[in-house]
Amino acid sequence: MRKFAVILYPNFSLQEITCLTSALTVWFEEKIEFIASENKEYCSEEGLRVVPTNTMADINITDYDCVILPGTINPLPALYDERLIDFLKSGVNSNVVFAAISSAPLLLAKAGVLNGKKFTAGFFMQMAEVFSFIEKENFTHEGVVCDGNVITGIGMFFREFAEAVSHRFGYNCGKNFMRDEPKDYTAEELTFFWSEEDYSEFLEELKEYQP
Repeated sequence: MRKFAVILYPNFSLQEITCLTSALTVWFEEKIEFIASENKEYCSEEGLRVVPTNTMADINITDYDCVILPGTINPLPALYDERLIDFLKSGVNSNVVFAAISSAPLLLAKAGVLNGKKFTAGFFMQMAEVFSFIEKENFTHEGVVCDGNVITGIGMFFREFAEAVSHRFGYNCGKNFMRDEPKDYTAEELTFFWSEEDYSEFLEELKEYQP
C-alpha cells in the first residue's frame, strides 16, 4: 500500500479532487490521510466540515508517496500559512509526488516545488505579475501538466487530473474515466484574467496579508 495525503486549508475544494480520492479509495483500495497545519475543523468551499487526521507538526512530508492539494476559491489564507509552506518546502528534492489542481500550484510555487518545472494552474494571470515566485516562463496553458514528481491541473480538468495521478501509481482508470471523450481546448481558452474591478479587490485583500 502506498501513502496518500490531502492537504486541508480554508475553503478547499472537494469537487476538484473527489474523482481522484474516490478512485484511489473505492476502486484501488488506497487509504488517504488528511493533513493540516492545525488540529481544527476546516470548512470546504462547498460548506462541508472536515477534521484532519494529522497535523504537519506530527509527521514528515516524506512519509507520503503522494501529497494532493485541492484548489481553493481564496488561496491567500493558505499562501500565508507559514507552517503549510514550510511543510511543502520540506518535500523539495524528495521523491514525493505533488498533485495540485486549480489555484493550489500557487502554494507549490511559493514553496519552491515548481522551480524549473513546467506547470499549469487555474489562477488568474495577474497573480503571475503580483507574486515573483511564479516562474511565468514555465506556465503551460494545458489542462494537466506532468513534470517529474509534480502533477498540476486546471480545475475544470478534475477527471483528467485524477487519471494522471492514478496512472502515475500504475492504476488503469479505463478508456473514458467518468466522462465522454474530452474536448480539445486552445491555449487562449485556458488563459484566465480578472476584470480590472476584481483585480483591484484582490490587491486590496492582499494588503491584509503583507507587512
